[in-house]
Amino acid sequence: MKEKLLVGWKETLDLPELGIFGIEAKIDTGAASSVLHCNSYKIVNEDGQDWILCELITNFETEETKVLKLRLYKTKLVKSSFGQEEKRYYIRTTAKLYDQVFSIKISFRNRSKMTYPMLLGKNFLYRRFLVDVSKENLSLKSPSK
Repeated sequence: MKEKLLVGWKETLDLPELGIFGIEAKIDTGAASSVLHCNSYKIVNEDGQDWILCELITNFETEETKVLKLRLYKTKLVKSSFGQEEKRYYIRTTAKLYDQVFSIKISFRNRSKMTYPMLLGKNFLYRRFLVDVSKENLSLKSPSK
């Protein structure tokens, strides 16, 4: 069995395919899926394929944004942390943590009132990571950095 990597209650990672580097993500073992802040989005259909056009912050220090057109992976009804059902739109992309690249499915939501622009949920963590809630940014502190 492959040894699992240890992560803290928050980690800093990259989403290279989206052009986002050094994003702080809260580890949320209570959330099924991962979610990324997006200022706004809309779904468009072109030639039978659904796409999500979303305005993402690509630099959290300067708050620089970019509108990206991303292939929609799936749409799902989920119950929010507030108990309300809402439709979520997911893409597939990659996340870089511990100098390793992992596949990840991400939904989008406006998280401007939240402390962290991203949550990493169980579906991403499963079989890859163990969580030590007393630590943070363990991936940045690894010897390979």
